[in-house]
Parts: sequence; C-alpha cells; structure tokens
Amino acid sequence: MAREIERKFLLKNDNWRSKVHASHVLRQGYLCGNTRASVRVRIDGDRANLNIKSATLGVERLEFEYPIPVEQAEVMLSELAGEVVEKTRHEVRHQGHLWEIDEFAGENEGLIVAEIELGDAEEAFERPDWLGEEVSADPRYYNSELARHPYSRW
Repeated sequence: MAREIERKFLLKNDNWRSKVHASHVLRQGYLCGNTRASVRVRIDGDRANLNIKSATLGVERLEFEYPIPVEQAEVMLSELAGEVVEKTRHEVRHQGHLWEIDEFAGENEGLIVAEIELGDAEEAFERPDWLGEEVSADPRYYNSELARHPYSRW
C-alpha cells in the first residue's frame, strides 16, 4: 500500500526560479471523486498515469498510481474528465529535498504552490527563503478542488 506524505505551501517571492533544474507541463483531470477518494488521469509529456488518492485532509494520504497509454489518457481527459488542470511543474532541490513548484495555467493562472514529499509526517526540513504560508490542510489547494473550483473564481 502506498502512502503519500506531502506538505504544500504558497510562495513569498520568485527567488526559487533561478534554482529550477527541470520543468515539465502536466495536464490532468478527475474521472470521479467522492468523500473517500478521487481518481485522476495525468499526462506528463510522453507518459500517463491513473492515480487514486484518498480524500483525506492533511499531509498524509493513501495514493496508488498506475501507468497507462497516453492515447487512452487523452481519451479519458477529453471524454470522461471534467475540467482539466494545466500546470508547469518546476523542480528545485534545497538542502537534500526535492521541491515541486506548480505554476498553474488556464482558470488557475496566477496560483503557484510548492510541494515537498516527506518520508514521515514529522520529518524535519529546511524552509527555503521563498516559502510562504503552509496550505496543506486547506482543501481549496487540492488539485481535485482546483478542477471544480478554479483559483480565478475565488
């Protein structure tokens, strides 16, 4: 069983941009969701995955991910998903941790969040100077919510 431990933050400034070592565009949509889980399809370049994630508030959730053919993912996004979330994911390394900084496009344009995956919910990490308020427990920042209630409509 896979368990994701992820903390999510807003950003104070753009100082992170000069430290980006990789970026890639993601498109994802949600096939279904309820009070217990969401099912997402994501295309990342020439790869695609089906992802099932528990709908639990906080930093720790169950997560299962399975590779699928990109052609099938395209059909799922166009025929089965609701709104598609588009973002560029920038990767930044800081003090031994990988930060994934998502810069959203489309109806979520203007929103930028940083995420860090940890091995343990209590794992210590150094906060970069560009890191702002933690929003891990705020469901508005979950991608499944951004698909239904985009940032531009807040």
